[in-house]
Amino acid sequence: MAVEAATPESTGPGRPEPVLLTEPADGVPPVVDSPVALQAAATALAAGTGPVAVDTERASGYRYSQRAYLVQLRREGAGTVLVDPIALAGSLEPLATALDDTEWVLHAASQDLPCLAELDLRPARLFDTELAGRLAGFDRVSLGALVERMLGYRLEKGHSAADWSRRPLPADWLAYAALDVELLVALREAMHAELERQDKLEWAWEEFEAVRAAPPAPPRAEPWRRTSGIHRVRSPRQLAAVRALWEARDAVARERDIAPGRILPDSSIVQAAQANPKTEAELTALPVFGGRQQRRRASMWLHALRNARRLSADELPVASPPNDGPPPPNRWADRDPAAAARLTAARAKLSELAEKHQLPAENLLLPDLVRRTCWAPPEDIGEEAVARLLREKGAREWQIALTANALSTALHAEPAATE
Repeated sequence: MAVEAATPESTGPGRPEPVLLTEPADGVPPVVDSPVALQAAATALAAGTGPVAVDTERASGYRYSQRAYLVQLRREGAGTVLVDPIALAGSLEPLATALDDTEWVLHAASQDLPCLAELDLRPARLFDTELAGRLAGFDRVSLGALVERMLGYRLEKGHSAADWSRRPLPADWLAYAALDVELLVALREAMHAELERQDKLEWAWEEFEAVRAAPPAPPRAEPWRRTSGIHRVRSPRQLAAVRALWEARDAVARERDIAPGRILPDSSIVQAAQANPKTEAELTALPVFGGRQQRRRASMWLHALRNARRLSADELPVASPPNDGPPPPNRWADRDPAAAARLTAARAKLSELAEKHQLPAENLLLPDLVRRTCWAPPEDIGEEAVARLLREKGAREWQIALTANALSTALHAEPAATE
């Protein structure tokens, strides 16, 4: 399917109505679910030309794991390939070999790379169309928005939140999955040209490489603190109950590979921690816990709550989670007026730079890095020293070139004199 990028004139007011795509141009290919079919697909992809479009479908909201339940690929000369990694027991080595030195095109790559790495699929070179859209200064950077803006097509969405662990996968789901890679290479070419036009292409390659080479995110120290509604829990004893229920739920969810929220909603964990039921009757009188599934697990929930009540005072969680970073910026003026002045100056200068270069401020320099630097600046706050600090903290060279001077100047800011 030959696709041309939209011209600048066609992306403004009065542009033609986008063409709705509901089916892949070459039809929906059969799912690759056997070693023989996998080898044939890998051979075809290896014989193709140019970058390969890659996408995955997970089952977030249904499964505990973030594994890929479908891998979609498309390359010029090879067409679209839909691979079922579950049927293949996660053994996709022929694909890894076929695509070893090929540029991969993904949209929001950081979401897909971890589950692809679980399958030993890792790109040697990456182009991220969502990140390209951000660097280009576009307000809307979803795949659908970029395809419509740059190519003049509209993708029919609707199955992104589906349970992709379901088997067999419905035909309309497979069509949706195939369309996610149908135009991805063409979008890459359009975004490449746009970034080149804006003199941001080298910036983009640095960003893409940073995403590609990023190490796996470390596990959270206290993941139970992300329980929705936990702000309503006040006492350390109630926090201990939240922790105990969360950990009991997590063990079941992990063992059964079911999304934790489908075992027990966060809201019910908070309610039980506040109510502190001591008997099965008291527990099942609470919303949700009276359901058939929760009645079966009542003894497990009560056991968790009982253990939380038995903890000594020094075993209880602290009210506020440990934090190695600075306090919230709204407290800086009281705690450290000089730091607050530095942050205000830094934000103003970086905002000016972001606007000048048509970039989101967070892509110009990570807000957390700015806050940490302003709260505890280095002894030497000259431009060269600040540049070294940014480099040590992972900033890319293009970011350093644009921001080191502005940040150094901001670090010299002093709080306004008070009478």
